[in-house]
Amino acid sequence: MGKLPASTGWLWIKQGFELFRQQPGGLTSLAMLYAMLNLVLSIIPLVGQLAAIVLIPAFSVAFMQGCADVEQGKRVMPALLLSGFRKPAFPKLLAVGLLYVSAAALAIGLASLASDGMLVKLLTGKVAHDSAEARNASLGSSLMLIMAIGLPAAMAFCFAAPLVYFQNMGVGKAIFFSFFGVLRAFKTFVVFAVSQFGLMLLLTQIVTLVFGRSPTLQVMVMQIVLVLFSVLFHCAFYASYRQIFGNPAAAKDTPRDVRPEDAP
Repeated sequence: MGKLPASTGWLWIKQGFELFRQQPGGLTSLAMLYAMLNLVLSIIPLVGQLAAIVLIPAFSVAFMQGCADVEQGKRVMPALLLSGFRKPAFPKLLAVGLLYVSAAALAIGLASLASDGMLVKLLTGKVAHDSAEARNASLGSSLMLIMAIGLPAAMAFCFAAPLVYFQNMGVGKAIFFSFFGVLRAFKTFVVFAVSQFGLMLLLTQIVTLVFGRSPTLQVMVMQIVLVLFSVLFHCAFYASYRQIFGNPAAAKDTPRDVRPEDAP
C-alpha cells in the first residue's frame, strides 16, 4: 500500500457518514445497547469499571461487523454486540484488552513517579485541579512521558481487535500490523483525529447555544449527540480499516496491503 494523502482522513469521515446514513437506526441501537451494558457494568464497584475497559476490543468489533453488514446489504441486528464474544476470537480479544489496560497502567504509573505521585492524586480526586499543590507540581514531564508511551501504544492497539476478528491473527501479529499500518498513514490519521475533534467541538457549541438556557435539556441532548457521534466515529474507523487492510468480507490470514517487508 502506498502512503495515503493526508486528506484521506476527512474522506474516511465522509465514507463513515454514508455508511451510517444507510442504516442509522440499526447502528444507533447497537450503540445504545452498548451504552446500557456499560452502565450495568459501572454499577459493579471497581471490577465492573475495569471489565468495561478490558472488554472494549470485544465490543468494538461489533460495530466493525455492523458496518461490514451494512456494506453487504444485511440488516444490523442487536445480537451483533456479542460478535466478539465467540470463539476463537474472544480469548485473543480479551488478551488485547488486558494488554491495553497494562499499557495504560504503565504509562500512568511511570508518569506518576515522574510527578512524585501528583498525577495519580489528580486522577483519583485526592487533590483538586485548581489547588496550589497541583499548580506547583511539575506535570510537564509526566504528560510528555504519557505521550511517549501512549502514542505508540495507541498505534499498536488501534487495529489490533479487527485484525484478530476479521483476519484471525494472533495477538502479537495483530499489534505489529496495527502499529505499522497506522505509521504508514500517520499524517492521514492526524487529519482524521483533528477533524473528529473539530466536529465534536462544533456540535458541543451548537448544543450549548441552542439549549444553553435549559441545563437539563442541554445534558439530555448532549447525551444523544455523544451516542450518535460514537456511531459515526466507528463507521469512519471502519472506512479507515477497509482502506488500509482491505475489505473484511474478503479478509485473508495476511493483509494484502501491509506486509512486514513494507514496514519502515
